[in-house]
Amino acid sequence: MNPVLIDFPDRIETERLYLRICMPGDGQIVHESIQASIEDLKVWLPFANKEQSAEDVEVNIRKSYSQFLLREDFWIHIFRKEDDVFIGSTGLHRIDWDIRKFEIGYWCDSLHQRNGYMTEAVSALIDFTFNHFEANRIEIRCDPNNLNSRKIPEKLGFKLEGILENAGLSADGKELRDTCVFAKVKK
Repeated sequence: MNPVLIDFPDRIETERLYLRICMPGDGQIVHESIQASIEDLKVWLPFANKEQSAEDVEVNIRKSYSQFLLREDFWIHIFRKEDDVFIGSTGLHRIDWDIRKFEIGYWCDSLHQRNGYMTEAVSALIDFTFNHFEANRIEIRCDPNNLNSRKIPEKLGFKLEGILENAGLSADGKELRDTCVFAKVKK
């Protein structure tokens, strides 16, 4: 089946959270979250090292929404159920539909870190991806020094398949960095 024809639910729910595709109009809340978390994010994420207005973020969200419609990439926003507060973002990236391979990425608003929200959201996304998209392989990649990011695949039973040396650039683009490759495969 052509991936464009695969339905995607309005929400993926967990005990405390709901996840939904980023939507046009989300730019302001995401921009505010990025600005509130900028010092934490810019260490690890290239997008946080670029000056962005709320309008720039909205443009990126609308572009990602078009990628969602084509089933090329899925930016997913995370909200707390009790009050609809934006927690952060996750998603399915570098998708290979022939293999049914997906890479999960994520970032959390600094105000909501260390509450287990990201682990809860990523766990739900893993289950969804294996069940709904019939994934054969899910990867999580991160810098070996990003200990908070590394804890998530470790807690969720991913295998560290290796550390790729000099496989990427630091978030500021100034130095070579290694990359951990964690994976979970369909049994």
